[in-house]
Amino acid sequence: MVRDIIDINDFTILVETGHSEKSTVDSCYFDEPLVAVAFYGSGNVDLCVKYGDKEKDFNYTKGLALSFYANEKVEFIHTVSALKSLECIVIATSIKAIEKLPNHEGELFGEMLNELVNPSDHYVEGPSFIMTPEMQAIVDSIFNIQYTGKTKMMFFRSQITALLSHFFGQLANLKAKDIKMPEREKLNQAKDILLNNLDNPPSLSEISRQIGLNTFKLKKNFKEVFGVPVFKYLQNERLTLAHKMIRNQEATVQEAAWHVGYDSLSSFSNAFEKKFGYRPSQIK
Repeated sequence: MVRDIIDINDFTILVETGHSEKSTVDSCYFDEPLVAVAFYGSGNVDLCVKYGDKEKDFNYTKGLALSFYANEKVEFIHTVSALKSLECIVIATSIKAIEKLPNHEGELFGEMLNELVNPSDHYVEGPSFIMTPEMQAIVDSIFNIQYTGKTKMMFFRSQITALLSHFFGQLANLKAKDIKMPEREKLNQAKDILLNNLDNPPSLSEISRQIGLNTFKLKKNFKEVFGVPVFKYLQNERLTLAHKMIRNQEATVQEAAWHVGYDSLSSFSNAFEKKFGYRPSQIK
């Protein structure tokens, strides 16, 4: 496990990465009570939060933005394996520092994360959602920074600021939309179905049947919650996975295309170039 701790103004940024060929458990605590937002990258690691006799499990974290309050009695446990690596960015601040945050950030925390600023337990979970493609791109860029020295830190600071801005912007959008929690859970089920079947996804009507939501609501509300239509989301996830496989030399371009469900190499390359701005053969 690798943990980098970086202080930016009154924020503490924790960047965690971990890779293991066999199942490995890693736990950590915070030294003081904090309000934080965690952003999970493509590793899809399992997370368990324990506090007292209570426990909360997250078995699918890929793309998750999770806000929470936690004090020193809360244990965060990640289970890392060959197929589930750890990629997590935590942006945290102490409650006493919130009022001193610059650029109205303290006001945003107080208004939109009030249940965390005024906690009722050792651990209080705030709003969570699957990141938009723009947020996911920022997270991916942080884990793949190509710069060094002062340039790297400048880039890092700008990306953290952008990520937090997107979080509050998306949170405001979600609060303004009248999509009830039971329906949000069904939409999350639809997302999981897509992610578990990247190479051969079911049709919209089949997804609708599985989650118990009609096709019209599935298409309309999926876009509102996740920022893109159903099969655009699928395409983004396919291409992101293929990029990772090629970058890590886990597969050739042709093998990566097949793995994520593309039969045509030219169609894959064109879609890849449209998303990333370069062809898969140009990955170094």
